[in-house]
Amino acid sequence: MKKAKSGRRGSAAKRKTAPKNIDGYLVAVPEPARSTLSKVRAAIRAAAPREATETISYGIPAFRYKGVLVWFAAFSDHCSLFPTAAVIEVCKKDLKGLSISKGTIQFPIDKPLPGALIKKIVKLRVAQVESKQRR
Repeated sequence: MKKAKSGRRGSAAKRKTAPKNIDGYLVAVPEPARSTLSKVRAAIRAAAPREATETISYGIPAFRYKGVLVWFAAFSDHCSLFPTAAVIEVCKKDLKGLSISKGTIQFPIDKPLPGALIKKIVKLRVAQVESKQRR
């Protein structure tokens, strides 16, 4: 497991105005990152509850279900999934070889995280969100 470098990196989605939805975000992302994020989006959608909605939050794509479940984005040299620090901690063994930081998983722009891993991460986030709702 590599520690993600700190500092700002340029977003791969070059635009003058904020996107209104995920499709709008993806249009501005160059290949191969666009295809990678489309696969990530499909895996999140498959694991998220039916009531989950897509949105743009902090200028990047996200899925909401009783709050934000996960964010994902393309940058100039990688793509990222933002599932929260608690989920990353639980999945640390599954993330060996990837750059991670407290709340971010970075992966190559031309290779999405495995679908099964994304689904596991999303299901953990759903359980986390639902357990907070019960309190």
